[in-house]
Amino acid sequence: QVQLVESGGGLVQPGGSLRLSCVASGFTFSRHAMSWYRQPPGKERALVAHITSTGANTTYTNSVKGRFTISRDNAKNMVYLQMNNLKPEDTAEYYCNAPGTYYLPRGAWGQGTQVTVSS
Repeated sequence: QVQLVESGGGLVQPGGSLRLSCVASGFTFSRHAMSWYRQPPGKERALVAHITSTGANTTYTNSVKGRFTISRDNAKNMVYLQMNNLKPEDTAEYYCNAPGTYYLPRGAWGQGTQVTVSS
């Protein structure tokens, strides 16, 4: 059974930091690229960061460049999102995602973890 489980969300003050974690199971994690998405209240879900299967290449949406870092540990089937200098506009439900491939045609989504940036 394919499964992604996020953790690490919570309430943080502006300027603070938070690290999200996602553990994967049910597929060959090391062969798959991984992504983080977020969905602010009342808005569409959007890509935040992406990392290739080996971790050699990463991409970010412009609004988080220089503040967020996606990384992975294939030995632990884990992907992380380090979030620094958090802003109120980062408030959203954050989702771990395995994009669809031939061997994972439906892709996979975690259940989400809430990040709230507020004083």
